[in-house]
Amino acid sequence: MRSLFLKILLWFGLAMVLVNVASFVTGIVTERRSQPQRQNPMAPMFGVYAETAVEIFERDGKPALASYLERVESVSHINAVLLDERGEDVSGRKVPAGANDLAKRATENAPFVFDYPTQHQPLAAQLVRSPRGSLYTLAAELPRPEFPRPPPRLGEPESFMFHLRLLGQHLLPILLVAVLFCYFLARYLATPIVKLRDTTQELADGNLTARVDSSLLRRSDEIGNLGRDFNLMASRIESLVEAQRRLLGDISHELRSPLARQGVALGLARRRAGPEANTALDRIEREAERINEMIGQLLVLSRVESGTDGLNRVEIDLCALVQEVADDADFEARNRERSVRVIKCEACNATGVFELVRSGVENVVRNAARHTAQGTEVEIALRCEETDGRRYALISVRDHGAGVPEEALEEIFRPFYRVEDARDRQTGGTGLGLAITARAVRLHSGTIKAANAPDGGLVVEIRLPTRLLSKK
Repeated sequence: MRSLFLKILLWFGLAMVLVNVASFVTGIVTERRSQPQRQNPMAPMFGVYAETAVEIFERDGKPALASYLERVESVSHINAVLLDERGEDVSGRKVPAGANDLAKRATENAPFVFDYPTQHQPLAAQLVRSPRGSLYTLAAELPRPEFPRPPPRLGEPESFMFHLRLLGQHLLPILLVAVLFCYFLARYLATPIVKLRDTTQELADGNLTARVDSSLLRRSDEIGNLGRDFNLMASRIESLVEAQRRLLGDISHELRSPLARQGVALGLARRRAGPEANTALDRIEREAERINEMIGQLLVLSRVESGTDGLNRVEIDLCALVQEVADDADFEARNRERSVRVIKCEACNATGVFELVRSGVENVVRNAARHTAQGTEVEIALRCEETDGRRYALISVRDHGAGVPEEALEEIFRPFYRVEDARDRQTGGTGLGLAITARAVRLHSGTIKAANAPDGGLVVEIRLPTRLLSKK
């Protein structure tokens, strides 16, 4: 469970449920234990009936007893009989069902017994010792409407289900209110964090103007302070990045002018100098060309870092683009006894800025052609694949060079990063090509990664969505 909202809701809700249940159970146990032995409210009245019935029976006999019990039944609807010590009826009336069994439960220590069967009328029994010393039990069937069933005590039959229903009746409204309270509390705590996370993702995706909403900034708690600190940090990052871009672009443009003048001066020097100076002049010319190439790549990087807003997005035939880049790179590589070949090219289209996509693919292919071993070829494959319901174009470029150390596989996409300075000087690398590619791919919602091939060489994979939405 990764949602902060659900975590807060469930933990607060569970805590409130446990507290209420514990309070309810503790109250019941404390109340039951603190109360004396419960006496049924019917006991005194039923005891009077029983004593009167025994007195009438021993004084006036069985007919008088039957007449008395009939009068009691007519007035209170209590159908009673009088049983002797053997459990035999002495009143001449019909014994109610279950009365004999209930009468056996009555003792001198607990003379009154009450039972409330679920399927029958309530029953009561009262044990009485007559003045002559004989024991009698008045057992009776009670009217249900006038004698509601009392709640069972802890440990009695059906006690668990009764208290469970009571728990539900009393705690359900409390729990509903608690859940509602926990929901709004969790929403109050989680919503601003979710908004802050969305803004953070916008900033991470390259939108340097992303700022926290003003509703969060109006808060006076820690979350509000966090939002204000985030906006301050984002503003600082935006100003630093913009300053870096401007500096990079300005320096690149300014360097072009002295390089152009240097080229003119170099031509004049060739005319005036003798043959012995050609070697040095050729070296100067190569270095000037390398600086000029680096400046050109810096300008491209600066443009790519500025995003794709305002650039024309078109439908790109990736197969045709890959084939065109491979042909150009192969023409150049054959002069160094190397080759570039497309081994697979499926029909895939993507929407994006053609110049940036082509530049990205071309930088990877040219980098592979520079570093592949002499007499080998660079292999390019374009495949269409589907992942999580979305279609992607996978461009794979594999060389047969020395590869890259595992710890540098992610670093090679940083500007000016070089695995080996000596080797890059020999191959003419500037450390900007893969950085331009990585940024161009990210601007098109794609991914790029590098890995060493099992049998040697480096494999660079570019994954681009075949359907891209325009950035807002």
